[in-house]
Amino acid sequence: MPEDPFVPPSPDELRAHRAYAALTRIAERHAATRDQRDRQIHPQVLGAHEAVRLVSFLAAGTARHEDDEPKVDQADITAALTLVPLARAEMEQVETSLLLMARGRGLTWQEIAFGLGLGTAQAARQRYERLAGRVEASQPEPGQAVAGT
Repeated sequence: MPEDPFVPPSPDELRAHRAYAALTRIAERHAATRDQRDRQIHPQVLGAHEAVRLVSFLAAGTARHEDDEPKVDQADITAALTLVPLARAEMEQVETSLLLMARGRGLTWQEIAFGLGLGTAQAARQRYERLAGRVEASQPEPGQAVAGT
């Protein structure tokens, strides 16, 4: 944050500070123990977002390979890229649900806009409407087969 009180703060810098504070808060309150952290991972199946993240971290060198683990290759990266649309759709569904829960718990659109890093209540409401439309459009019709089943 700038030291000079007459220089407006950088929105990107403020957002980065809030993101760090948000991760710290959730980690301290809901992921402090191994059992709490293990809640987020299905023990038998890797989720799309976890797979994309894992390949990304391994390929970038920010996650450590185990000694007998193969190195990330082009096919692994292609597989991760293949999962990005699924991971994005999952995140949109999570965000839509979280927005509904926020409204249900009495948060205003302005408070939601602040949490999302948006400038106005109108922007938050429009984001919700766009997400809800995409999530609804991606849901199978009753009786329609779901891919992979």
